[in-house]
Amino acid sequence: MAAVAVMVSSASGLLAMLQEPAAELKLHALSNLNSLVHVFWPEISTSVPAIESLYEDEEFDQRQLAALVVSKVFYYLGEINDSLSYALGAGPLFDVSEDSDYANTLLARALDEYASIRSKASKATGEEEMMDPRLEVIVERMLDKCILDGKYQQAMGMAVECRRLDKLEEAITRCDNLHGALSYCINLSHQYVGHREYRCEILRCLVKIYQTLSDPDYLSICQCLMFLDEPETVANILYTLFSEGTDDALLAYQIAFDLVENENQAFLLNVRNHLDTLCIPKSALPGGQTGNAATDPSGDIQMGDDVDIMNGSPRVVDPIEEARADRLTKIRGILSGETSIQLTLQFLYSHNRSDILILKTIKQALEMRNSVCHSATICSNAIMHAGTTVDTFLRENLEWLSRATNWAKFSATAGLGVIHRGHLQQGRALMAPYLPQGGAAGGGSPYSEGGALYALGLIHANHGEGITHFLRESLRNTSSEVVQHGACLGLGLAGLGTADEEIFEDIKNVLYTDSAVASEAAGIGLGLLMVGTATEKAGEMLAYAHDTQHEKIIRGLALGIALTVYGREEEADTFIEQMTRDQDPILCYGGMYALALAYRGTANNKAIHQLLHFAVSDVNDDVRRTAVLALGFVLYNEPEQTPRIVSLLSESYNPHVRYGAALAVGISCAGTGLNDAISLLEPLTSDVVDFVRQGALIAMAMVMIQTNESYDPRVGTFRRQLEKIVLDKHEDTMSKMGAILASGILDAGGRNVTIKLKSRSKHDKLTAVVGLAVFTQFWYWYPLTYFISLAFSPTAIIGLNSDLQMPKLEFLSNAKPSLFDYPKPTTQQTATATVKLPTAILSTYAKAKSRASKKEAESKSQEKAEAAEGKAEAPSSEDASTSMQVDGAAAEKKAPEPEPTFQILANPARVLPAQEKFIKFLENSRYEPVKGAPSGFVLLRDLRPDDAEELVLADTPSTVATNVTGTAAASPAVEEEPQPPQPFEYTS
Repeated sequence: MAAVAVMVSSASGLLAMLQEPAAELKLHALSNLNSLVHVFWPEISTSVPAIESLYEDEEFDQRQLAALVVSKVFYYLGEINDSLSYALGAGPLFDVSEDSDYANTLLARALDEYASIRSKASKATGEEEMMDPRLEVIVERMLDKCILDGKYQQAMGMAVECRRLDKLEEAITRCDNLHGALSYCINLSHQYVGHREYRCEILRCLVKIYQTLSDPDYLSICQCLMFLDEPETVANILYTLFSEGTDDALLAYQIAFDLVENENQAFLLNVRNHLDTLCIPKSALPGGQTGNAATDPSGDIQMGDDVDIMNGSPRVVDPIEEARADRLTKIRGILSGETSIQLTLQFLYSHNRSDILILKTIKQALEMRNSVCHSATICSNAIMHAGTTVDTFLRENLEWLSRATNWAKFSATAGLGVIHRGHLQQGRALMAPYLPQGGAAGGGSPYSEGGALYALGLIHANHGEGITHFLRESLRNTSSEVVQHGACLGLGLAGLGTADEEIFEDIKNVLYTDSAVASEAAGIGLGLLMVGTATEKAGEMLAYAHDTQHEKIIRGLALGIALTVYGREEEADTFIEQMTRDQDPILCYGGMYALALAYRGTANNKAIHQLLHFAVSDVNDDVRRTAVLALGFVLYNEPEQTPRIVSLLSESYNPHVRYGAALAVGISCAGTGLNDAISLLEPLTSDVVDFVRQGALIAMAMVMIQTNESYDPRVGTFRRQLEKIVLDKHEDTMSKMGAILASGILDAGGRNVTIKLKSRSKHDKLTAVVGLAVFTQFWYWYPLTYFISLAFSPTAIIGLNSDLQMPKLEFLSNAKPSLFDYPKPTTQQTATATVKLPTAILSTYAKAKSRASKKEAESKSQEKAEAAEGKAEAPSSEDASTSMQVDGAAAEKKAPEPEPTFQILANPARVLPAQEKFIKFLENSRYEPVKGAPSGFVLLRDLRPDDAEELVLADTPSTVATNVTGTAAASPAVEEEPQPPQPFEYTS
């Protein structure tokens, strides 16, 4: 038969057989046509009706073969839908395992069709499409084949796309590497599933599979449960773990640290409260107290000692109960954020490498009367020292600082909150000189009082349990709108996402005073408090935005409403539609932020489409600018895509669109040092419009943060460009402001923090995203610039033992040290550049020069002779300087030593995100990590518990000695002696 097939030159004979009455002849014709269709399909296409009639003939035995032939003809004709419908009619004859273009194309179409129908069915719209059972059979056959062939990842991807969780479960359970398959599915659900409810269904399914394992991966389970918002289950897991042995307690601590990194205060408080209720039966005291926490009269939460007292005399405590109580105290400390904040504070203080001379250069270059640049310098200093507690620059320039008046004074005071961010224990004591002193009106300026309340919010951002009571009292006891402004922002930051009813009412009362200054902050404060709740309270805010006449209040409320729909995705569509269709352009502007925050990090096609539509078609420049900027929030999960999507917009004729494009790239590519992002921003830094240059400089600093010249030489060029802009007296104020802020962002947090919008477990960092969203409002209101500090994340690996202390430990970094080293201090270079004086030329210079050149020629010939003789003589005293220079030159000519390819780091170590993949624990180390990839806070299992443990001495910031230690830590090279003059010869 094969030989006959080769000889065939036309299908006409076979097609003629189809007209014969004998079924055998028809069968013979169809089976041959099936094998020849790829060659003779143009000829066969003329007889498609005849073959179709055979398929429709109920009495014909080989109907399915006829359907298969017709399907192939339609495929070659390009009619894929018709081809698929006949392939479904071919039943088992359509071979899903066939590796041909025909089979692959139809299977892809079948999958798309099936997934589309399943997706529509899940949305429960009125018009439900009926599923063709034959289509379902083909998809099931395809999934089964993948599972049988061991192509589990393909099967998982198809099962997720087709919404077949039963097949997903089957593919995971049959996979050899079960833990790998589960983590693959978690990534799949976060990156490729656009529907929030369906993502939750997948995660529930994964949690169910995890819990059936003999050795469950509790780290992953708790991350899934956090996304599903199930604090009770997390509390149960933590309680079970820390009630077991030391190893399980370490795992519980590690889970708690990983949950804290996601920055969801409301969830963590719920977990802690559930833990307390679980522990009450075991550790309750007769007086009804738990003995683990106490609240002092000011509302600050303090940890108490676990002392069990009955009738005034101590009772014998079971050691197991005592150990459990101790572990509970530690878990509570971690969940409240106190432990991680304390450790981060120590790290940022001890590793601070900020360069004060950069700030001094900026300060000296500025004109006295330029208040914008004055405020920008104070802000830049705060960002540069964020979280380090080093305020040396401010202390050394008190007179210069005192020039700040009114709102500049408000901003200057608030800057202290950024510098001391996380100083929870002493935050209030640090700000005491500026805070309102008892009663309605303190003795100080309302601007510094308002700034101090805002600073308290920044210090306690997302960890505000201990300070909310004081802030509420301050808000109630003041009638000054400036103080109210600071208190509303402070309360919003401290109560971030907690949706506390009492705080909501207090801030709402300020909103209803209809004061342009105070009510604007109230609108933002309400949004911060209710972030991600999407309750009917957002409706109240929208109604008030329509009632008020003040643009500032409408803008504050527009941003506040956008914050309430954070992360709600399709649930927020109604609100977004309402705001984007509003006639008030400010509310439409808020709608862009609502789109950005509702779909943050999802790269959702619908959201991108809407934002691009507004970016090019809206009549209002503010709306267009914000629409482009919002793309940065939607796309930060896929930073490589952002420069490509906004590249055309960055060349727009409209400067607002160009500014938006710059910040979009800055937000989504922050901390990545991405090549495409830098290439897109470079031309914008020399744009013709001043505010575009400002945005591009800030965005470039965000992208290049923690990148050094060894990693990318363009960083050095950018630093020099910033210095040039600051020193140029003819540069516009807006560009200068951008350059000053960019200088602070580049060296943020003592050069030890980066901007991260995603945690290591791929969850969105709520505080960071919200912080950047409010930061972009500095366009209208400079004090909001400080919100960028919320996005800062320390780049450190901190190893902890079972007592949550840092043992002495070394890590191996398998990368060249220069790639991830601190940027070279600009101190020396800047000093020489700024102090360079014109050279004084004496009258005897020409004679001295000719004499020196003669001597040099003589000494060279003498050296040559000595080298030829092989003699080594000591140089004469006259030629000492010359020979020293020659020795130096000879040393320079020697080949430099090759740079080592690895580096040993000590705990706690500065490790950049790009460096994490090179980090390993040393072989035969005393400690091993509880989790696989070492990053962030790592709990360590002691393999030699009987040996004495050596701990790292904590370098704790002190509020009293900040001036002394700060100067030593932050500016080691400022007080250096000047260089000695070059050798010269004096002649009369």
